[in-house]
Amino acid sequence: MLTTTEALEAVLAEAKAFATETVAADDATGRVLQQIVRAERSQPPFDRVMMDGIALSWVDYDGGQRTFPIQAMQAAGDKVLSLQTGHCIEIMTGASLPDNADCIAPVERISVADGTAEIEDNYELKKNRFIHPHGSDFAEGAHLMTPGKRISPLDIAIIASCGETEVIVAKDPVIRVISTGNELVAAGDAIEAHQIRMSNGPAIMSLLGSHHYKRISHDHIVDNVSELRHRLAIHLDEANVVILSGGVSMGKADYVPQVLADLGVEVVFHKVSQRPGRPLWFGKGPNGQVVFALPGNPVSALVCCRQYVIAALASASGASESPPEFAAVASNISFKPALTCFLPVKLISNAGGQTLAMPVKTNTSGDFASLSATDGYIELTKDQTDFPAGTAVFLHRWIAQ
Repeated sequence: MLTTTEALEAVLAEAKAFATETVAADDATGRVLQQIVRAERSQPPFDRVMMDGIALSWVDYDGGQRTFPIQAMQAAGDKVLSLQTGHCIEIMTGASLPDNADCIAPVERISVADGTAEIEDNYELKKNRFIHPHGSDFAEGAHLMTPGKRISPLDIAIIASCGETEVIVAKDPVIRVISTGNELVAAGDAIEAHQIRMSNGPAIMSLLGSHHYKRISHDHIVDNVSELRHRLAIHLDEANVVILSGGVSMGKADYVPQVLADLGVEVVFHKVSQRPGRPLWFGKGPNGQVVFALPGNPVSALVCCRQYVIAALASASGASESPPEFAAVASNISFKPALTCFLPVKLISNAGGQTLAMPVKTNTSGDFASLSATDGYIELTKDQTDFPAGTAVFLHRWIAQ
């Protein structure tokens, strides 16, 4: 069996880059940027006033003047006025600094009467205070965003400030999630005592959606070779990524690997030295599709989806690699099998600002209900048995931050 590291490397090697497309900036949140976003203008594009009050000349104030005739008022968006010697201009937050002005007295520190502003006693003005200098944030033409950035709502402000209405992003892949098994019944349908509700497919779709992949559809195929072959052929023809749940173990009804082989899908690996999820199957289709056949147990399926499928999608989307995240185990942990253990955990923090991982016990890999209390899972390496409290381990959140 491959190690988890070898398995992930094999998956990423087959995750070929998705095509690009141009989308409206309003629809770009969550997509992976594939262009440089350059500053249209320096920011701020002028000396910006940061406080309501009056704009005046430091030379006048430094010379002892404390009372200033009000020349005019200038609000945000008004054309720039030119300050006359010995006068002041009433100014509003966000306005351009008037010509010849280099000092702002806040409105709270002045009194106004009969067209004259007077600075209160004992208040000391400072030259250039409350002025946001032209170009101090960034210069015209600066590279504000580069390819590989997953666009956040905060990035939309940058894109809009650069005058861009559209951006080039990685194309959203077509993903098919397929649940296999005669025993599965969808929510809302009548169910018999010997059947179970279909939960893996909806959960996998939701997990993918939480990572910003939207072109996802779900299908349920019973354990029938001809039906599997017919329906999987359609999905392989239409999708970039095919994700199956169930049917990949060693049972007589586990037809998926053979059916995929019949359809020209080449196996890259089957089984990984990990718990949960050892039966994980991965292959590549005849037209470059990537195919994941996840174990049917819910915990195994979700861990494998987060660990391998999400990583493959991010790589193919051209997303910049995120730095590894660590947490300290909150209590002593012992894991004896020579396997990598992906252990579901709840995260807490201590007074020292340290992130602690508290194991959440699952009642076998079929206990999906316990996962609701978890934030992710930690990775316990296969070459270590005991992990004392405080040991730093890799942390994988269900939803990356």
